[in-house]
Amino acid sequence: MIKMLMGSIRQYKRESLLSPLFVALEVVLECLLPLVMASMIDNMTGNSMAPIIKYGIALACMAMLSLLCGALAGKYAATASCGFAKNLRQDLFFKIQDFSFADIDTFSTSSLVTRMTTDVTNVQNAYQMIIRVAVRTPLMLIFSVIMGMSISVRISLIFLAMIPIIGGALLGIAWHVFPIFKRIFKKYDRMNESVQENIAGIRVVKSFVREDYAREKFYAQSESVRRDFTHVEKILALNAPIMMFGIYVCMLLVSLVGANIIISSHGSALTTGELSSLINYGVQILASMMMFSMVFVMCMMAAEPVQRITEVLKHESVLENPENGKKTLRDGSISFDHVSFRYSDKSKKYALSDITFDIPSGATIGIIGGTGSSKTSLIQLISRLYDTTEGSVRVGGADVREYDLESLRSEVAVVLQKNILFSGTIKENLRWGDKNASDAELERVCRLAQADEFIQQFPQKYDTYIERGGSNVSGGQKQRLCIARALLKKPKILILDDSTSAVDTKTDALIRQAFRQEIPDTTKIIIAQRISSVEDADQIFVMEDGCIVERGTHDELVARGGIYREVYDSQTKSREEA
Repeated sequence: MIKMLMGSIRQYKRESLLSPLFVALEVVLECLLPLVMASMIDNMTGNSMAPIIKYGIALACMAMLSLLCGALAGKYAATASCGFAKNLRQDLFFKIQDFSFADIDTFSTSSLVTRMTTDVTNVQNAYQMIIRVAVRTPLMLIFSVIMGMSISVRISLIFLAMIPIIGGALLGIAWHVFPIFKRIFKKYDRMNESVQENIAGIRVVKSFVREDYAREKFYAQSESVRRDFTHVEKILALNAPIMMFGIYVCMLLVSLVGANIIISSHGSALTTGELSSLINYGVQILASMMMFSMVFVMCMMAAEPVQRITEVLKHESVLENPENGKKTLRDGSISFDHVSFRYSDKSKKYALSDITFDIPSGATIGIIGGTGSSKTSLIQLISRLYDTTEGSVRVGGADVREYDLESLRSEVAVVLQKNILFSGTIKENLRWGDKNASDAELERVCRLAQADEFIQQFPQKYDTYIERGGSNVSGGQKQRLCIARALLKKPKILILDDSTSAVDTKTDALIRQAFRQEIPDTTKIIIAQRISSVEDADQIFVMEDGCIVERGTHDELVARGGIYREVYDSQTKSREEA
């Protein structure tokens, strides 16, 4: 786990090494200061200022050097930790880009967002503490103990006896707080999920006047996180009193034992300066334990995020991209051979069951079916967003698992009913299909998608700015822009997943007519609820409960008198009544 995270340090190795180096120098200088001060106290004779000036200059120089080393250590630690966090976020983001839909379903979107934000921040803070404070603490402890024992072994044993007592208390605290931290980060996931749902569906929330419900739901989740964090903070707050108790007990014992030694031996066994140094070393030892408790708390907070982050980094996508996969598709032909599919091994029910068909390149296929009939599940197997559970899907004469994923998906364009537009101009959105497309190409595909007409009505035309999610254009305009973007890929297979549902029937007919005339060699799969959107297809599939229950041309299916005929009659009757 740690080895995997260390791979994200990369170009910040130098800063990660310099920080503990300067910390070590700072500790050495701080440990020498009490020794020099003891010499100054013991060498003060009469009214002479010479020893004070001599040792004072030495102490000032050492203090300045210590301060400089501390500042440099802090600077390099900040640079290293921030750079480490940047690389770690990038590694997570790039890893997620390779995930299949099934992988994203495994973690959930909100959980992945939490891991890339809150979890990475906790790991960043812990890393900064580790390369600075966690280095300083043991070094200060070791040097202070050694220096103290060089003066008086008997008194130094007081400090050594306190270390396991305080260490045991810290372990007891850790035992209590670790399970709570584990629970807290799962609650963070649920709280972020609530925020995402509320913001994404804010129009629905407002239209149903459900703001109070949304507030109550968020408040309940936020309050749950607060309660757990309060509980943890109450336990962690015991750190300070335990540490202070240890410091005061040690100071009292050192003062008592040291004074007794000085009085009983008439100053020959332990000088006043040495006692002063021992007290300083005792403070350093116990301050080190206090700093250790801070590092300990930070590492406790980061332990669960580390596990959650490495869980993502170690996760192998269920879709394996072949090393020497095929780079080109021969054509847009599609073949399903006894395909069955379920979303996970835990699912008892198959989303698709024993699907078999062949689609020649350039054909137009219509697919209709009720909600939940697995129309979208079927088309997701073509571009290998999921893999089949049983059977095989062949595109261009080869199994989709033999293709390089990027090459396959470059040749398959999918336009969803709720496709996404990104913040930026219309040109920038369209060029997701082809980043090098000329303005003339943009206008051509927009004419095919019946989008050019409304674009020309905007004051800035193709330079019109689209808000995030396309909130400043209508549903029909958004769908047509998404169709144009897909056409810009010049795909061998074009899939429209109910992506003309928000346009009127006339515009829908014009789009299909443009497809027949301009892209006759592209295989077109049209999923729709309206019969008029698929009636001129070469073949129509009727789906129900994950199976193809009817197939044929429009006339054949109407004559057969099955489900298709019922839908056709109901929609025809509705139009006549209208």
